[in-house]
Amino acid sequence: MLKYALIMLTGTFIASCSQIVLKKAAEKEYASKIAEYLNPMVMGAYIVFFGASLCSVIGYKMVPLSIGPILEATGYIWVAILGKIFLGEHISKKKGLGLLVIIVGIVIASFGI
Repeated sequence: MLKYALIMLTGTFIASCSQIVLKKAAEKEYASKIAEYLNPMVMGAYIVFFGASLCSVIGYKMVPLSIGPILEATGYIWVAILGKIFLGEHISKKKGLGLLVIIVGIVIASFGI
């Protein structure tokens, strides 16, 4: 099961990276509405999202349905970290507290504490 859980976690990380790329693409100005969606950054991000979805499908072959959403909650952590690194976003005290609650919840649910 560990192998499949790691596949799911990898997919969650990949999806988080894709969200950062989409946000970077949204910050740019485009000549037309169609150019907003049909550009390499956006199309690449959606292809990566598809890969992340495949990771979830593969992971759910062995990971119980009760654990899957817990593993996918790590996406909130990844997005916050990647947003800080690549977008210069600030992690406020509220966001930090929320991330801490998510981490504690993941630990409790994973180890049955």
